[in-house]
Amino acid sequence: MPLSQNQRPLYEVKANLFKGLAHPFRIRLLELLSAADEVSVSELQADTELEASHLSQHLSVLRRHHLVVSERRGSHVYYRLADPRIRELLAVARALLLSMLSEDTDRLSTAQGLPEIQGVGR
Repeated sequence: MPLSQNQRPLYEVKANLFKGLAHPFRIRLLELLSAADEVSVSELQADTELEASHLSQHLSVLRRHHLVVSERRGSHVYYRLADPRIRELLAVARALLLSMLSEDTDRLSTAQGLPEIQGVGR
Protein backbone atom coordinates (compact mmCIF):
# COMPACT_ATOMS: atom_id res chain seq x y z
CA MET A 1 0.00 0.00 0.00
CA PRO A 2 1.65 3.27 -1.07
CA LEU A 3 1.88 6.18 1.34
CA SER A 4 -0.51 9.08 0.88
CA GLN A 5 0.79 12.63 0.48
CA ASN A 6 -0.30 13.31 4.07
CA GLN A 7 1.42 10.23 5.51
CA ARG A 8 4.79 10.65 3.83
CA PRO A 9 5.99 13.68 5.84
CA LEU A 10 5.08 11.95 9.11
CA TYR A 11 7.16 8.90 8.21
CA GLU A 12 10.01 11.16 7.15
CA VAL A 13 9.96 12.90 10.52
CA LYS A 14 9.99 9.53 12.27
CA ALA A 15 12.87 8.34 10.08
CA ASN A 16 14.80 11.50 10.93
CA LEU A 17 14.31 10.79 14.63
CA PHE A 18 15.99 7.43 14.16
CA LYS A 19 18.73 9.01 12.04
CA GLY A 20 19.50 11.19 15.04
CA LEU A 21 19.85 8.04 17.15
CA ALA A 22 21.89 6.15 14.57
CA HIS A 23 25.35 6.45 16.11
CA PRO A 24 26.77 4.84 19.28
CA PHE A 25 28.23 8.12 20.56
CA ARG A 26 24.92 9.92 20.12
CA ILE A 27 23.17 7.20 22.10
CA ARG A 28 25.83 7.54 24.81
CA LEU A 29 25.40 11.32 24.86
CA LEU A 30 21.64 10.94 25.28
CA GLU A 31 22.18 8.45 28.11
CA LEU A 32 24.54 10.90 29.84
CA LEU A 33 21.97 13.66 29.43
CA SER A 34 19.29 11.31 30.81
CA ALA A 35 21.22 11.08 34.06
CA ALA A 36 21.02 14.81 34.84
CA ASP A 37 18.85 17.84 34.26
CA GLU A 38 21.63 19.36 32.16
CA VAL A 39 25.27 18.65 31.37
CA SER A 40 28.00 21.00 30.22
CA VAL A 41 29.91 20.37 27.02
CA SER A 42 33.12 20.00 29.03
CA GLU A 43 31.50 17.26 31.15
CA LEU A 44 30.25 15.50 28.02
CA GLN A 45 33.71 15.68 26.50
CA ALA A 46 35.30 14.26 29.66
CA ASP A 47 32.76 11.42 29.87
CA THR A 48 32.98 10.44 26.19
CA GLU A 49 36.65 11.30 25.54
CA LEU A 50 35.62 12.60 22.11
CA GLU A 51 37.61 15.33 20.42
CA ALA A 52 35.84 18.67 20.69
CA SER A 53 35.10 18.79 16.96
CA HIS A 54 33.56 15.29 16.93
CA LEU A 55 31.50 16.03 20.04
CA SER A 56 30.26 19.24 18.43
CA GLN A 57 29.22 17.36 15.28
CA HIS A 58 27.26 14.77 17.26
CA LEU A 59 25.56 17.42 19.38
CA SER A 60 24.67 19.30 16.21
CA VAL A 61 22.96 16.21 14.80
CA LEU A 62 21.05 15.72 18.05
CA ARG A 63 19.94 19.37 18.00
CA ARG A 64 18.94 19.18 14.33
CA HIS A 65 16.71 16.20 15.06
CA HIS A 66 15.20 17.93 18.12
CA LEU A 67 16.56 15.41 20.61
CA VAL A 68 18.51 17.94 22.71
CA VAL A 69 18.46 21.65 23.42
CA SER A 70 21.36 23.84 24.45
CA GLU A 71 21.82 26.99 26.46
CA ARG A 72 24.86 29.23 26.63
CA ARG A 73 25.69 30.75 30.00
CA GLY A 74 28.80 32.87 29.91
CA SER A 75 31.56 30.82 28.34
CA HIS A 76 29.85 27.48 28.99
CA VAL A 77 27.23 25.62 26.95
CA TYR A 78 24.82 23.24 28.66
CA TYR A 79 22.72 20.53 27.04
CA ARG A 80 19.57 18.77 28.16
CA LEU A 81 17.08 16.38 26.62
CA ALA A 82 14.52 18.19 24.48
CA ASP A 83 11.78 15.98 25.89
CA PRO A 84 11.84 13.76 28.99
CA ARG A 85 10.21 10.95 26.99
CA ILE A 86 13.57 10.48 25.24
CA ARG A 87 14.72 8.91 28.52
CA GLU A 88 11.85 6.42 28.23
CA LEU A 89 12.69 5.75 24.58
CA LEU A 90 16.26 4.88 25.58
CA ALA A 91 15.02 2.59 28.35
CA VAL A 92 12.63 0.78 26.01
CA ALA A 93 15.40 0.43 23.40
CA ARG A 94 17.71 -1.05 26.05
CA ALA A 95 15.03 -3.51 27.22
CA LEU A 96 14.49 -4.57 23.61
CA LEU A 97 18.25 -4.98 23.15
CA LEU A 98 18.53 -7.13 26.29
CA SER A 99 15.68 -9.29 25.08
CA MET A 100 17.28 -9.70 21.66
CA LEU A 101 20.63 -10.60 23.24
CA SER A 102 19.21 -13.04 25.76
CA GLU A 103 20.51 -16.02 23.79
CA ASP A 104 23.99 -14.54 23.46
CA THR A 105 25.19 -14.64 27.08
CA ASP A 106 28.53 -12.89 26.48
CA ARG A 107 26.93 -9.91 24.79
CA LEU A 108 24.06 -9.93 27.27
CA SER A 109 26.37 -9.68 30.30
CA THR A 110 28.22 -6.80 28.62
CA ALA A 111 24.94 -5.01 27.85
CA GLN A 112 23.68 -5.55 31.40
CA GLY A 113 26.87 -3.88 32.66
CA LEU A 114 26.01 -0.59 30.92
CA PRO A 115 25.38 2.35 33.26
CA GLU A 116 21.78 2.82 34.40
CA ILE A 117 19.53 5.24 32.54
CA GLN A 118 18.66 7.65 35.31
CA GLY A 119 15.13 8.77 36.01
CA VAL A 120 13.35 5.71 34.59
CA GLY A 121 11.89 3.02 36.83
CA ARG A 122 12.64 -0.59 36.03
